[in-house]
Amino acid sequence: MATPSSSYRAWVPAALEAAIITRAAHYHSLPAEKLEAEVHQLLRQHSRYMDTECLNLYAGTNVMNPRAQKLLASGVGSRPSLGYPGDKYEMGMQYAEQLEIMAAELLKEIFHCQFVEFRVGSGSLANLYAFMATCKPGDRIMAFPASAAGHVTHHAEGAAGLYGLEVQAVPFDGEQMAIDLSELRKQARELKPKLIVVAGSLCLFPYDVAGVRAIADEVGAYVLYDAAHMSGLIAGGAFQQPLAEGAHLMTMSTYKSFGGPPAGLVLTNEAALAQKLDAIAYPGLTANFDLSKTAALILAALDIHEHGKAYAQMCIANAQALAASLYARGCPVHVVEGRGFTVSHHIALPAHQWGGGTKASRLLEPANILTSGIGLPLEPIAGDFNAVRLGTQELTRWGFIPDSMRDVAELICRVLVKSEAPETVRPEVVALRRNFQDLKFVR
Repeated sequence: MATPSSSYRAWVPAALEAAIITRAAHYHSLPAEKLEAEVHQLLRQHSRYMDTECLNLYAGTNVMNPRAQKLLASGVGSRPSLGYPGDKYEMGMQYAEQLEIMAAELLKEIFHCQFVEFRVGSGSLANLYAFMATCKPGDRIMAFPASAAGHVTHHAEGAAGLYGLEVQAVPFDGEQMAIDLSELRKQARELKPKLIVVAGSLCLFPYDVAGVRAIADEVGAYVLYDAAHMSGLIAGGAFQQPLAEGAHLMTMSTYKSFGGPPAGLVLTNEAALAQKLDAIAYPGLTANFDLSKTAALILAALDIHEHGKAYAQMCIANAQALAASLYARGCPVHVVEGRGFTVSHHIALPAHQWGGGTKASRLLEPANILTSGIGLPLEPIAGDFNAVRLGTQELTRWGFIPDSMRDVAELICRVLVKSEAPETVRPEVVALRRNFQDLKFVR
């Protein structure tokens, strides 16, 4: 590689930047052949660690059908595709463009909607598309705050702020993990938002979308349901159905509970919104897109079409079993009176005793147990999230069942409750994980 740049990013934490510079110098020292060899070595190490040695309970990931994964390497991904099927800017797309029709029709069937925009790079970009279709810069929106697991793209630091929207918080009842509809009606009448965003990065229970839609109609607002984490359960019919319940738009990631490639979707039953989304995608922000990813998405959607109901139900059963097992072993699990721990694939652990959700997650990582921090409507923790978020979607696809969750809970609690050294727990994590090497709920 060429001589490394001397530039220094003062805005990056100094320790991180120093480590990055050290690694960059190493890579600059390698000739092309050794650099390529290191690429392959790193990918082998990642695959072994992630796919055979870890209990991955990080809610923002999943494992993809290997047949779909292979399609990501197909040559069609290097070909541009601009315009509608049958009327492409480039010639020679008469075969590949059929993938676009196939993907759209399959996704419409799975999600029971009339229009789907799949030419989207990620769930975050899907939210930006939705903002652009419903609002103009300077407009006001209401969205879940970070303390209720609202996603950064809904906030001033993310896509909403970058697009120039003013963001106000959706009133949230932390005791019931629900939207405070009475307060929302009061505030919405005063604030006159153009858009109300429902859901975010942690959904233990369904939200009252119909109630929000009634309020939105009173003030002339759209309703957006962010299904980034819930898409697989929604498609499997095991969670709420936001579009049927009144949401004008539903955005999502396709790689979390859905189990597909990294991409995003925007769904709607409103033709006027679909027309705006179409223009935002092309000739607007997406223009050319990766058709190999579209092909992989088709296979992932076929998995959901065939196995979605059973998969979604097992995700929920596993989460409920894991939550109960953790609680029985003395681990704090967020519970809502009258509702229980969860009716989704998500679990939340208040993290005050460990100093924060990220701190707790870093305790678990050396044991090969992967999680993340998240915000709950509880007492905040300075400099960290106040909860740990767990998701069962990936372990479910690896064949874990509710009985297996007792073993998972025991390993987690040995680190978080009994304070055992993570390195002493890791061999047993690896041993358990190696009993689950065959994917389920895939074609």
